[in-house]
Amino acid sequence: MKDIAGRVEALRAQLEEANHRYYVLDDPSITDAEWDALFRELQSLEAAHPELVSPESPTQRVGAKPSGKFESVTHSIPMLSLGNAFSDEEVEDFVNRIRKELGVEAPVFSIEPKFDGLAISLRYEHGRFVRGATRGDGLTGEDVTANLRTIKSLPLRLRGEAVPAVLEVRGEVVMPKAEFDAYNARALASGQKVLANPRNGAAGSLRQLDPAVTASRPLAFFAYALGEVEGAEALPTRHSEVLQWLRSLGFPISAEATTGEGLQGVLDAFKSMGERRDALPFDIDGVVYKLDRFDQQREMGFVSRAPRWAIAHKFPAQEVTTRVESIEVNVGRTGAVTPWALMQPVHVGGVTVTRATLHNADQIARLDVRAGDAVIIRRAGDVIPEVVRVVEEARPVDAAGMPIHPPFEMPTKCPVCGSAVEREEGEVVARCTGGLFCPAQRVQALFHFAGRRAMDIEGLGEKIAEALVETDLVRSPADLYRLTVEDLLDMKRRLDTREDAKESQATRWAENLIASIDASKNTQLERLLFGLGIPDIGESTAKTLARHFGSLEALQNASLESLMAVNDIGAIMAQHIRHFFDEPHNQEVLGALLAHGVSFPEGAPQRAVEGPLLGKTVVLTGGLSAMSRDEAGAKLEQLGAKVSGSVSKKTSIVIAGESAGSKLTKAQELGVEIWDETQLMTFLAAHERDG
Repeated sequence: MKDIAGRVEALRAQLEEANHRYYVLDDPSITDAEWDALFRELQSLEAAHPELVSPESPTQRVGAKPSGKFESVTHSIPMLSLGNAFSDEEVEDFVNRIRKELGVEAPVFSIEPKFDGLAISLRYEHGRFVRGATRGDGLTGEDVTANLRTIKSLPLRLRGEAVPAVLEVRGEVVMPKAEFDAYNARALASGQKVLANPRNGAAGSLRQLDPAVTASRPLAFFAYALGEVEGAEALPTRHSEVLQWLRSLGFPISAEATTGEGLQGVLDAFKSMGERRDALPFDIDGVVYKLDRFDQQREMGFVSRAPRWAIAHKFPAQEVTTRVESIEVNVGRTGAVTPWALMQPVHVGGVTVTRATLHNADQIARLDVRAGDAVIIRRAGDVIPEVVRVVEEARPVDAAGMPIHPPFEMPTKCPVCGSAVEREEGEVVARCTGGLFCPAQRVQALFHFAGRRAMDIEGLGEKIAEALVETDLVRSPADLYRLTVEDLLDMKRRLDTREDAKESQATRWAENLIASIDASKNTQLERLLFGLGIPDIGESTAKTLARHFGSLEALQNASLESLMAVNDIGAIMAQHIRHFFDEPHNQEVLGALLAHGVSFPEGAPQRAVEGPLLGKTVVLTGGLSAMSRDEAGAKLEQLGAKVSGSVSKKTSIVIAGESAGSKLTKAQELGVEIWDETQLMTFLAAHERDG
């Protein structure tokens, strides 16, 4: 079970990092197909082990947090994501579930292309465009109004007289393929940076701080849904009618939008759109099916992450052949040594692919990938490029028919720092043992430390981290707090030899970064713990440790036994924490951080010594409507409870919210007391009054 829990945590970390790089940094680290594969693996593990589901899991939310460059916008109605289907069988299951629950033999679906761009919400008041925001995490997005105003296809004023007092329209910003090619041709001719693909071009263009840059990009908008509506006359009762209504107001809608009845209707449309996909003026990666009637949508309802009345049918994997030029390895923050295949550029699924991850030594051995090999590359669901197989008959051989290139072997020494590369028994990942001595690990550790969920140092991205390490200005996170504006300017002069580099712009950049570093000194203990990159300590565990011990000193001095007494801290995690704080180098870094003024509120451990739930173990399962499970858990702990993640004979109370699963079943089998959300809220309200 520990192996499964570890895999779940690893998948969550990979997906969150991928989301951060894609949505926040505009620097994707993996392909869409890779992301989908990881996401589906996590979904299947959580479905098989509901007790491992966490509110922080990528399966429970959409996308990533806003970058902080723009003002935040809270969506009045959440912008939910859609579930994905990758086969006709999955679509059949979707349609059959609707047929059964609605009692309708052939439900009618609105059928639309799944645009490959950036989801946007537009707000109009009395017919005038007043605000536009990205989807963000589904609840909160970024205000990109100024940039959206530059898109010529987006109406700034609605047509007609009978317009609602408030109209929120959802849709997609895309970069048409022809305009994308023309833009890149101009950029190439003038020596400017070209765009990677139309999707990233659209996303990156909308997140420019200078609207003039956005205006120079060939963007288009297509409307596909409604959000908040106030003061409207009778609205259409079908989604397909809403699209036509939006068109009458001046919004572009896809000419490919249609309707179909039942399973055969949607599958026929999917086949037809797939055949015409390459001829369409914009990139799509699938087809979206939505129940056309709004009353049927309401009857089907939602799950935590997506509507039950809609699904995205992703196009099947696209496969192309290319040749491996070399196999190299990359060293990550935790020392993980990951092999990559560097390949002759090949165009697949709207993206030019030049590299694909080979994951680990076992994967390479299974595929027997070698330099010089012809390989089949697949982008499943327009996501990650992966090496499917080697075309062995095309492998380069010598005159005797023997392969020219030997099998690839993982390095025994780190290619960056020369430290030993070791693979612990039972692990699939090999790691550099150099720790922060290794520049590659230092770069990733520094980038993680500065992240928004850690110390939140705005402007310190991966490229700046690389530069700080390359110039030896920063050897540990503590060195950030002794940097000066002149240090940064000197670094920029050494790395940027362009004659047109403007000193005034560089000075402003350096001053802003130093100000951001200085502002990060006032933080929270859990942010610091997460930013330090302690093995196995994610954001949630860092909060638990900070709350349990109350101070950094108490945590540093905690024994293995007291660490294991913390909720959800097992023996292995406790050993990792203890090892981290026992390491002399880490002690030096912590001391330097405090000496440079990093501070955070400290106090007594937040463990109740009395209360109505003292000595009781409580388990929360299922969804709560009034508050998150984390908030409920914190309130219960303040009343003396120990909040646990699993049900056992020692469990006192199980609080079962909506869609409670195996934990509720086990509680019933063991005869554990069970509360619903109403009982919980009544109990909390009573004791808040008592307090």
